Amino acid sequence: MLKFSIPQWHAWAPGIEGEEAWRQWAQAPCIPPAETPAPAPQLGFLPAMQRRRLSALARMAVGSAWPLTRGGEALPMVYASHHGETTRGYELLQNLARDEALSPTSFSLSVHNACAGMWSILRHDTTESVALSVQGDGLESAIVEASLLLAAGHPAVLVVLAEERPPAPYAPWIDDIPFPYALALRVTGGQDYELTLSAPGADGEPARDEPNDGPNDGPNNGPRGGPGEAPIALPHPLNLLRHLALGSRAWTHTHQRRQWRWRHLSS
Repeated sequence: MLKFSIPQWHAWAPGIEGEEAWRQWAQAPCIPPAETPAPAPQLGFLPAMQRRRLSALARMAVGSAWPLTRGGEALPMVYASHHGETTRGYELLQNLARDEALSPTSFSLSVHNACAGMWSILRHDTTESVALSVQGDGLESAIVEASLLLAAGHPAVLVVLAEERPPAPYAPWIDDIPFPYALALRVTGGQDYELTLSAPGADGEPARDEPNDGPNDGPNNGPRGGPGEAPIALPHPLNLLRHLALGSRAWTHTHQRRQWRWRHLSS
């Protein structure tokens, strides 16, 4: 069992910026239209040369995490992503297929920990960072890592989760990202939230979900569509964002044979 607090959070998706916009979205979750403008945060707080080096994924991660820091504050970061810099990697593969030289900068920024590394450079912050390649319960994996850093003596930890839509040729194999998003959490020691991992049942199957006291959820806590419609499949970081925005008291997230139970103790 882990106990912690999330005193601040910040998120970004196309057409959804600011806490009030996310609260409205949380009440009626939807997928932003494909023609929604602003493919990535503007990052006006960075010099133009630094902004140009950032991919769309890195812009989302940096833009979400930056408001959670105070001036020159140095904090460890846990960065988690399932697909990472897939778009940049695909562009490099296209260059190879055309027998073109690879850009050393693009190559160096295509690795999975590039976002965490760029954050360190932009912030002049040498505090340790962790980059996780995660699956469907990567949010919980990131919270576990953050809890270890808190136990090591850090006063707060930034947890950042970001995904972008894959290049079109990958669409048949990558179907878990309905739209680009980034979520940043400032995690501190405290008693506001409790996270528990349940073991499988005696028959080898995961324990069944308990009734939740959160939004009107579909299977595995995804938001329901309208009457007669299938539930909208959202990545778990976006479901957590819904619970944070709406002040849910309890919810459950099941991934494969792992069941994570969340409780908001101070609500």
